[in-house]
Amino acid sequence: MIPRRAFLASLAAAAAAPRASWADAGAPAYLAAARDASGAFALCGLSAAGALRFRLPLPDRGHAAAAHPTRPEAVGFARRPGRFALVIDCATGRQTARLDAPEGRHFYGHGAFLEGGTLLATSENDFASGAGVIGLWAPDEGYARIGELPSGGIGPHEILTLPDDRSLLVANGGLRTGPGSREVLNLDTMRPNLAVVSPDRGVVEVSELPEPLWPNSIRHLALRPDGLAGFAMQWQRDVADPVPLLGLWQAGQPLRLSEAPPARTLAMQGYAGSVAFSGDGQAVAITSPRGGEVQIFDAETATLRAHWRRADICGLAPRGVGFLASDGMGGLFALEADGTAEPLARHEASWDNHLVPVRGV
Repeated sequence: MIPRRAFLASLAAAAAAPRASWADAGAPAYLAAARDASGAFALCGLSAAGALRFRLPLPDRGHAAAAHPTRPEAVGFARRPGRFALVIDCATGRQTARLDAPEGRHFYGHGAFLEGGTLLATSENDFASGAGVIGLWAPDEGYARIGELPSGGIGPHEILTLPDDRSLLVANGGLRTGPGSREVLNLDTMRPNLAVVSPDRGVVEVSELPEPLWPNSIRHLALRPDGLAGFAMQWQRDVADPVPLLGLWQAGQPLRLSEAPPARTLAMQGYAGSVAFSGDGQAVAITSPRGGEVQIFDAETATLRAHWRRADICGLAPRGVGFLASDGMGGLFALEADGTAEPLARHEASWDNHLVPVRGV
């Protein structure tokens, strides 16, 4: 048995020891999954100006990552229907843990830390029931799985931590798929929603689109500090239908859907791949890799303000009073809310859909 005085001394020493922070990983502003010219996959850290801070290998194609709120630790998720999620020390490049989806499940490519980084949530598919599941993992216990709860719908894709740091906003896309497949099994009966879920209280609130828009799969999310969320949708019917592809959500309020001229809506080809608020929160934008277009809307009224066309626009993230934008060919741009853009950097890599902001810098 350790003497009490020695035990207390060891606790004091541990508390006084310097803790690693995101500064030790080069203070990245964003995380992004990439594929280089050789075909190798990686998780990259990028500065606010698009400079490479680190490049860490992934075993297969990544989709998005979750950044720990204080320590330089990221969980890189496989692209749907992948079953792995790797925990990486971004300061040392060392893999410290691997999360494997439970039997009969796959990850949807997203996760979120909550409760000060003491809990990780993952979006998952239960093959047998078709129901969405939120898996719960304990980072301070070696990422042991400690529970799960219903997602409030089918096909939970992106999840984000709400400002209370105790609950999640879940984009239930409505698309049911089976093991190892991206084939949709319920196109005629899909019913997407946005759900607020809590590890303590379960499903707290559910918001649905109007019935004519049930074929509009809710996929990706962006969150403003005041709790206003933007959501991007992907239309599962004729792309010649000029349906809204952006919506705004706030707890306890009706959903607001974007307004744009039909020609601009059709230019998106029924597909919004990513969504982000501008750095000042006054604008919100969606991208279409299919249509090669970014559309920028007023964050209060959801009316179109500007658009920018460029081939294969993949991801957006807040930057300054505008956005950081990426294309599928390694280019990074400073995109302003008026639709003007300037090149920032170019890398020998193709980016996946997401530029994930790092909060703990």
